[in-house]
Amino acid sequence: MFKQQGSAPVPADGLAAALAPFGQSRMLPREAYVDPAVFAWEQDHIFSGWSCVGHAADLVGVGAQKAVGTGANATLLVRGENDVIRAFANTCRHRGHELLACNTVTKGRSIVCPYHSWSYRLDGRLRNAPSFGDVEGFQPEEFGLAELRLVNWHGWLFVDPSGQDVEFAEHVEGLEEIVGPYRPEELTVVARHSYELATNWKVIAENYQECYHCSAIHPELSRISPPTSGENLDLKGSWMGGWMSIVEGAETMSLTGKSGGVAIAGLSERELRSVMYLVGYPNLLVSLHPDYVMTHLMTPLAADRTHVECAWAFPKDVAAQPDFDPSYAVDFWDLTNRQDWAACESVQRGLSSPHARPGPLAPDEDGVYQFVTRVARAYRDFGVLSTAQRD
Repeated sequence: MFKQQGSAPVPADGLAAALAPFGQSRMLPREAYVDPAVFAWEQDHIFSGWSCVGHAADLVGVGAQKAVGTGANATLLVRGENDVIRAFANTCRHRGHELLACNTVTKGRSIVCPYHSWSYRLDGRLRNAPSFGDVEGFQPEEFGLAELRLVNWHGWLFVDPSGQDVEFAEHVEGLEEIVGPYRPEELTVVARHSYELATNWKVIAENYQECYHCSAIHPELSRISPPTSGENLDLKGSWMGGWMSIVEGAETMSLTGKSGGVAIAGLSERELRSVMYLVGYPNLLVSLHPDYVMTHLMTPLAADRTHVECAWAFPKDVAAQPDFDPSYAVDFWDLTNRQDWAACESVQRGLSSPHARPGPLAPDEDGVYQFVTRVARAYRDFGVLSTAQRD
């Protein structure tokens, strides 16, 4: 039996099982990972609230423009004259043509639609509509771009396409004291890898939320960071995550445990001896290391396909050195990523079987439980929730 109209199209009994107390619960219903109807529902509900759309450093200089996403949540990011970044719905006010193709960038003093050359100022106001100058009753001020709520938080850009999600401070409640000491907005991204995975976005996030699998598929990681170390956090906002320790004698997460850079200034002894792994629900994975910050930005493409961009950021003075080589971090995580991606794609293939059934969670998978129940409550409560509704 399925839930009433408006909630996600998943079996009600399966949803109830996922929301049972930890130790008794099950994973999300199979439909959550393979059904295009569930994927479409997520785009209309979960991804219509606060989600990450990139980094402020992606938009260099006044007039920089970048298009992200497609469909209902398609967004155009623009750095304006006052150096402030704005977000607009990526749709022309004339006939709806995309102002810029998804995942492309450009730069100019105007935003120009390639279809009929309607142009807009960088603040979204209509600048020129060819042939409309003498049209009686045409009011340019009525045809500005639709601006979306955007927040630049520590250099990461978050957009709320619906305009109805909670205030951003509630979304990241409890995170400032965790993220702030690393000052990610002051770091420089020096490497990026893009991956397109044949798996559902939630499989990637669930894999990220546990190290129950680490001994089996991550021998390199397990030598540097014990899989059973650390603990998960209980955060008030929409984020979740936890920390893991680094073995004595190692400096960071690399194949040798040694760092090719320097520690981020001002970190505590605990921060220098651990890695914090955070899920910026729904689509940003943030890994805070002693000497660099790594992010995975997930863009769901289909029920069984997700684009992931992995970025590595280092202190500016280190990144500026001509002989700096970030490969000690990049190579380690590219190897680890690919181990994870193989596992995630295998999970997706397994879930495609009609015989797949939601399994139980191990005692070490409490982080997965946090994520699964967050999604399950969204399915039950129609997606964009207030903090009170979440609890």
